[in-house]
Amino acid sequence: MERVSAVPVPQPRARTADDAPDTSTGAAPDSSGSRRSLAAALLLGAAGATVVLLASGQVWAEGRAATGGGALPLTADGQDVTGAPAALAIVGLAALVAVFAVRGAGRRLVAVLLALSGLGAALSAWAGATDSTALDEEAARTTGDAAATIEALTHTAWPYVTAAGGLLILIAGLLALRFGSHWPTMSGRYERDGTPRPRKAPRTAPDPDRPEELWKALDRGEDPTG
Repeated sequence: MERVSAVPVPQPRARTADDAPDTSTGAAPDSSGSRRSLAAALLLGAAGATVVLLASGQVWAEGRAATGGGALPLTADGQDVTGAPAALAIVGLAALVAVFAVRGAGRRLVAVLLALSGLGAALSAWAGATDSTALDEEAARTTGDAAATIEALTHTAWPYVTAAGGLLILIAGLLALRFGSHWPTMSGRYERDGTPRPRKAPRTAPDPDRPEELWKALDRGEDPTG
């Protein structure tokens, strides 16, 4: 008999933690991170627009106009000083909704518009924080004197609150630029999920022996016995 030598069979090596796939490179999107960024963008964008719209309607500047009979107190709200923040906040709200209606390059463009509307609202509110033109015009209109001056001019904190709201819109736009490619679209929930739709049952031919079919045939002028 021939001698058979035993050859050791290699055993599979036990899988260790070092062999786990490396997901730190970000190749696959983190669904939980996408949801957090989506919720943050929605919250910040909506809150920022609300703050801008509310704060721009508050009193931004106060003063007194000198008249012949004394001093006339005057005030100017944000809409009198500049209407840019409120208008840009409305644009930002529209862009925030449009982010979820488009995808790809269109989503990036809308995200840029969202960020720019927030930046514009913040800068215009900051510039109007020390503006006295609105009060000067109000003094000239009230007193009828184009040379009327404002005394004891003071500014409130509402312009800076408006600017803070614009910054919130800006951050929402930056989040949309950074993470928007992983967000779902508004129409995605209405798209088919790949499961086949149940087919409709084929229509069966009418039974000529049924009484209602006989009457229908007579109404059509047909011979039901043919």
